[in-house]
Amino acid sequence: QLVESGGGLVQAGGSLRLSCAASGRTFSPYYMAWFRQAPGKEREFVAAIVWSGTSTYYKDSVKGRFTISRDNAKNTLYLHMISLKPEDAAVYYCAAKVQAYGGYSFRDNYGYWGQGTQVNVSS
Repeated sequence: QLVESGGGLVQAGGSLRLSCAASGRTFSPYYMAWFRQAPGKEREFVAAIVWSGTSTYYKDSVKGRFTISRDNAKNTLYLHMISLKPEDAAVYYCAAKVQAYGGYSFRDNYGYWGQGTQVNVSS
């Protein structure tokens, strides 16, 4: 089970940190990721991290502003967002991908999803 938290309303230029707590008997994904979905739009990739490694990947438009990280001991994934823009507003979902193969940015490759947390950015 994946449970996101940390969303809210922030002014443009502000920051937020999202968390995703994972629970279950065993938790051993290969990738963990954040996706987002704005009203009327497709769910899109934001960032991914190799759960037992150091590699991270980002959507071009968030590079330099968003940082994905994890705490393996707490089974928690984070997304630290700074310099937020109105176009960053969306429901943010965390996701887990068990397999190492397959693209990390394709939502269909992720088998486990949280319920989402809303991020609103006022201009």
